[in-house]
Amino acid sequence: MSKIYKSILLASVATLALTTAATAKDLGEGAWSKERFQIRVRAIGVLPDSGGDTTIGGTPEANNDYVPEVDFSYFFTENIAAELIVATSKHDLKLNNSNSGNLDLGDTWLLPPTLTLQYHFTPDNKFSPYLGAGINYTLPYKEDDGADTTKLEASGSFGTALQAGADYWVDEHWGFNVDVKKLWVDVDAKINGGAITGNVVLDPWIVGAGVSYRF
Repeated sequence: MSKIYKSILLASVATLALTTAATAKDLGEGAWSKERFQIRVRAIGVLPDSGGDTTIGGTPEANNDYVPEVDFSYFFTENIAAELIVATSKHDLKLNNSNSGNLDLGDTWLLPPTLTLQYHFTPDNKFSPYLGAGINYTLPYKEDDGADTTKLEASGSFGTALQAGADYWVDEHWGFNVDVKKLWVDVDAKINGGAITGNVVLDPWIVGAGVSYRF
């Protein structure tokens, strides 16, 4: 993970953490009151910004996938919240222009839980935009061999995330949501029992739209 991305993450989180706002919105009584919780269901596109390198040259590439996603938010104050997203996506992996030509590496599922700390600018308004920053852990699983390779194995990896989105509230409980996240994450991969190794840079954009519900 580059120093630039670490600096962006730390600066964003620090800004959010230092922001103190009066809580005019009713958050109920106690830390576990239902008013502090919000849930969303979205349709998302997971759009990798592929790259990387391997021991036989070439550039790894992962295709896009479109899946459902659920996220859960907890409001510390009316402005500051934490959000956890849960989704899984499947990606075909290719290696372009290697010493052995273009190769089908196989496919893998990715489980990328992402936790962000958010600042909601106008939580009491119908239109409520927010910004967030946080961490991600991408876990590959259920790898399948490709037409040109065998024994595809990929390891999990931590990364960083930035986020921008907005809710539009129709009434006290229901609203519409749009959300964009940028993740910086890469995974180490082994092919043909370790005869070929590489680093696959995923760095996906996650673009979604859906429905929000606040309790």
